[in-house]
Amino acid sequence: MTQSPLPAGSDIALPSRRSLLKSVSAAGLALTLSFPLRAQSGLAGAAAGSGKPIKLNAYVLVGSDGLVTIKAKSPDVGQGVKTSLPMLIAEELDVAWNSVRIEMAPVDQATYGGQAAGGSRSIPNGWEPLRRVGAAARHMLIAAAAKQWACAPEECRTEAGTVIHTASGRKLSYAALAPACADIPAPDIKSLKVKAPADYKIIGKALSQYDSPAIVTGAPLFGIDIVRPGMLYAVFVKAPVFGASVVSADLAAAQAIKGVKRAFIVKGEDSILPPSARTTRPRFIGFGFVPGVVVVAESWWIAQKARDVLNIVWADHPTSKQSSAGFAAQAKAFFATGKGEVALKTKGDFDAAFSTAPTKADAEYSYPFVSHAQMEPMNCTAEYRDGKMDIWAPTQTPQAGHAQVAALLGMKPDDITVHMVRGGGGFGRRLANDYMVEAAWIAREMGAPVKLLWSREDDIQHDIYRITGFHRLRGAVDAGGALVALNDHLATFGQDGKAMTDSEQPTDFPWAFIPNIRAEQSLMPLGVPTGPLRAPRSNASAFVMQSFLDELAHAAKADPLAFQVKLLGDMPPIGEGESAFNAARMKGVLQAAAKMAGWGKGKLPKREGKGIACYFSHQGYVAQVVHVAVAKDGTVKVKKVWTAADVGGVIVNPSGALNQVEGSVLDGIGQALFQEITVVDGKVEQSNLTDYRLLRMNEAAPVEVQFLKTDFAPTGLGEPALPPVIPALTNAIFAATGVRVRSLPVDFAALKAG
Repeated sequence: MTQSPLPAGSDIALPSRRSLLKSVSAAGLALTLSFPLRAQSGLAGAAAGSGKPIKLNAYVLVGSDGLVTIKAKSPDVGQGVKTSLPMLIAEELDVAWNSVRIEMAPVDQATYGGQAAGGSRSIPNGWEPLRRVGAAARHMLIAAAAKQWACAPEECRTEAGTVIHTASGRKLSYAALAPACADIPAPDIKSLKVKAPADYKIIGKALSQYDSPAIVTGAPLFGIDIVRPGMLYAVFVKAPVFGASVVSADLAAAQAIKGVKRAFIVKGEDSILPPSARTTRPRFIGFGFVPGVVVVAESWWIAQKARDVLNIVWADHPTSKQSSAGFAAQAKAFFATGKGEVALKTKGDFDAAFSTAPTKADAEYSYPFVSHAQMEPMNCTAEYRDGKMDIWAPTQTPQAGHAQVAALLGMKPDDITVHMVRGGGGFGRRLANDYMVEAAWIAREMGAPVKLLWSREDDIQHDIYRITGFHRLRGAVDAGGALVALNDHLATFGQDGKAMTDSEQPTDFPWAFIPNIRAEQSLMPLGVPTGPLRAPRSNASAFVMQSFLDELAHAAKADPLAFQVKLLGDMPPIGEGESAFNAARMKGVLQAAAKMAGWGKGKLPKREGKGIACYFSHQGYVAQVVHVAVAKDGTVKVKKVWTAADVGGVIVNPSGALNQVEGSVLDGIGQALFQEITVVDGKVEQSNLTDYRLLRMNEAAPVEVQFLKTDFAPTGLGEPALPPVIPALTNAIFAATGVRVRSLPVDFAALKAG
């Protein structure tokens, strides 16, 4: 990939995305006041005599060999936080990066606050507290040196793991000083000063991921690599129709296979959980412990062989009446009524403005269910002995999984230990812990260590999918080229007037910039499990809204870039705090991406085109230009993508940031061109990567990235770069062919040359 220069610098159900991120954010901020700052005297003394590392606080241990161990508090599923979060601590600790060793922290909310990976929140939540963690440890080391030298701490400075007396040049290493820190009072963390960006030595440097050597050499690292003494292997067979229970299964046939230890039927969560532990929210199938059949064997291959002879008979289930085609038909029926069942927001008089405007557009957009298709299938290893449970899980929410297992098994939380293990991709799938509660249940049944491993077919057919959706949009532009009216009727899923997905938000662009609006929705029941996928909601709404704005621009005979810049205008920030929408920042990335791509300059060959789009999500502003070539047979080749991103004034690890942007872009391109889960008679039709197509290496386009430095705190990058690339791609297809893409994935047949 090419890029421009980077700047220096407890119920069983899964909680809603919004409530989860609120709790994660609150816990992360609470870290500022909650983490243990000082070494315990006994621990420090013992370490001094034993050669063991000395614990300065919950995150920092100093070894007698000069190596500093820093704990990484949050799960890493490929987004790089195992490296970037310790970088924040190491910077303020003032230790050389080549002297740092990183270990995963234990799952411990009382000590570390929220430990989760989701919503691109790791950097924003850790930015202030974790730098102060390092500053606190550095403060104690300086105080210990000053006490030994009988001088004021202000007379000392630090450099690369050493405290230096500025006037005399005397030096003491952190290793020599660490034992004395047990007697140093903990500092008031609020009073600590952190470095100015000009003084950064680690933050802003492009560093390799800490786990890269293990990853490229295939060393044991991921959940799937866990092995315990005497471990058995389990498969969990669930109904093709989501939530259906077991009528019968040939357990004897399975148990007759050599190496099979046991086969048994699981009735599911409703027969297991006490009433006090059951959720009062609408029950979304797939988030808990669903019915099925378990086979436990000496090897996973033997368990899979036994699975094939179970001859399971499944009960009828209402979801069997649902299908992708049926959902689309119901959406059409909703749109035919002209009004949504639930009004979300209104402003001005849409009907009057729409009826009198000279330029109008009326279109229907849709997007399918999408599977996460992460490379490492769902897996979990659990060991139950003497009333205690140990769990090794590649999860994005270890604390939530801990609570769910406790509720499911009726165990005391203190009797359960969850070990964080690196995940081979997450993208939101590992926010749910269904595989963790399954493994824990099976381990207790067996009284032995058990590794539960899903097959790729299990992963594809029992995912928690990005929800499908349908929009009817109407918009109007006045004679002066201003967008004056917008209506979005969303056909989605839910019950009792409550949607399963978040609705349009006040800060969503372009709602606040239009004088006459009406947003509404109609709901239909759904038995297909759905949940967050990378850039939840935004990954679909960006496609819909940014495509329709492009459509309106062309209808008004306006340049799409100029149309959006005009719409943004000079409005002040909308909303409060980090979620406020800043029009100036959005215009900044739009104009930067356009400049990078040479927007409007030069003539492209026939059936080639460029499209532009932008979006604000997860506190990040991103604009992209995509250049495509459409062959005569309708196939689409993405030739290049230009990305401009504003995620604050500091990029903690430019290498990791670039990785996340490029990955998001390619992920979005794959979704737009290929990815679709279809449901027929309540069952997912796709079963593996042979019929659920992912982007291939020879289809990966060059991605040029520019980060704009603005005077804002840094935010995460796991998600903001994905949403706008999809409409930028479909807008480019329109520019190349004149065919508007209003449904995903792209229908290549519709793009064939006439």
